[in-house]
Amino acid sequence: MGSPPRLLVLHVPDWAVRAQAREHRVPETEPVALVAAGVVTACTASARAQGVRLGMRQREAQGRCTGLRVERDDPAIASRAFEPVLSVLERALPGWHPLTPGTAAIRARGPARYYGGELAAARTVAGLVAGVRASGARVGVADGLFAAELAARGADGLRGSRGADAVRIVPAGGAGAFLAPLPVAVLGDAELASLLPRLGIRTLGAFTALTEADVAARFGPLGARLHALARGSDPRPATPRIPPRDIDAVIDFEPGASRVDEVAFGVRAACDDFVRALLGERLVCTALRVELRGENGELDERVWLHPRSFSPAEVVDRVRWQLQAAETLRSPVARVRVSPEAVDPVHVHETGLWGTGPDERVHSVLSRVQGMVGHRGVLTPQLSGGRRPSDRQTLVPWGDRSSVARQRSHPWPGVLPDPPPTTVYAVPRPLRVEDARGRPVTFDERGRVSAAPAVIVSQTGARRDLTAWAGPWPLEERWWDPQAARSAHRVQAVDASGCAWLLVLDGEGWWAEGRYD
Repeated sequence: MGSPPRLLVLHVPDWAVRAQAREHRVPETEPVALVAAGVVTACTASARAQGVRLGMRQREAQGRCTGLRVERDDPAIASRAFEPVLSVLERALPGWHPLTPGTAAIRARGPARYYGGELAAARTVAGLVAGVRASGARVGVADGLFAAELAARGADGLRGSRGADAVRIVPAGGAGAFLAPLPVAVLGDAELASLLPRLGIRTLGAFTALTEADVAARFGPLGARLHALARGSDPRPATPRIPPRDIDAVIDFEPGASRVDEVAFGVRAACDDFVRALLGERLVCTALRVELRGENGELDERVWLHPRSFSPAEVVDRVRWQLQAAETLRSPVARVRVSPEAVDPVHVHETGLWGTGPDERVHSVLSRVQGMVGHRGVLTPQLSGGRRPSDRQTLVPWGDRSSVARQRSHPWPGVLPDPPPTTVYAVPRPLRVEDARGRPVTFDERGRVSAAPAVIVSQTGARRDLTAWAGPWPLEERWWDPQAARSAHRVQAVDASGCAWLLVLDGEGWWAEGRYD
């Protein structure tokens, strides 16, 4: 194997959390953390100053930083925000290889020869991105991608992007010496990072002291590859990316359009060209971003999802629906931008030789009805999590992929045992529950019943004798929020006709929430 290629790596610290903070219009100086599966994956410097760390559980992070703003980690936002940075870099130095959002690499030889040395090239690269919301960028130069990336991520001087303090250059042939004192955790393998310290191996230098044969025999092919990285032997090149073609559809209105039908008519031809251009690239759009800008600078944007792929008419429909619901636009529409948020290869969505049968007709009919009655005129149920039966179903507009906030797989303490009621009333029905003597049935704070339920009486006065009942199942929700707190006792009861009911007693009285058919 030859010597590793000499690479230059640009790294913008905290890029993902900074990008999402800008997306949600949150100042980057505030403590913000990105969370995935209940674990902190990124946080701002102000959050770290208050004790928040990567890998920390969400509740522990919020306990350390009471003002912490928690956002769900969305890699698409970071990737989209990094595109302008890559565009600036590629205009000056073609051949960049994006590693992760906020980090990119390029072969160091060309920039060093053009700018008169590696240090000058590194400083120039850091200065290029300072004007595109990438301040504080660091640059590392070393033999091999692994060493160069660690040099960029660990460069001294976290403030400023112009001086040498934001640049770390590892001399040629010195990657092994640079990596030796670093902890084994930088290898990125959690199992190895846990095992090696227990064996007394805490640094990469100690790891490389083992022979290649011993490492391969003990840790397998993965351990052998990580051992090579720790020695500074990383043959991976920086493969130049092919910049994506800009297929956005931009429609300007001069003067601004104030009527929905006027805007819909004006964007129709551009939407046809938009879908046709994607097809020319053998792509179809499955998620669409629509931006509406008013004459006074107001911006309304939204991402629309599709179960299959957008047709030109469906793109026009999304523009029309968004304009009908836009509350931030207080002036005529001056510009409409339609851009693909997610695309798939066209062959994934092509129909089979004999078509797709009823599914295709159902989709066509429902999409046509939705076009007439509006986006939320056709809803489909999606199962979700919750303690009450009404919480376990979410209605999603036809065509949107469900993004259920309450996952069924999560634990829901206090949920009723299965099976759930087959009929759940959208509005619970008030009634009375009496014992055999005609007195109201109540429960005390310990859940003890005043008397066995014997009769339920509807608002119309109709009476149903009960033959059996079970419960109660107490429910205490959001006790910390006076506005949303709810305390209730739930009972399952069977009347003389054999019909089973889900009855609930709360602070306002008895209710029928559902029926077991």
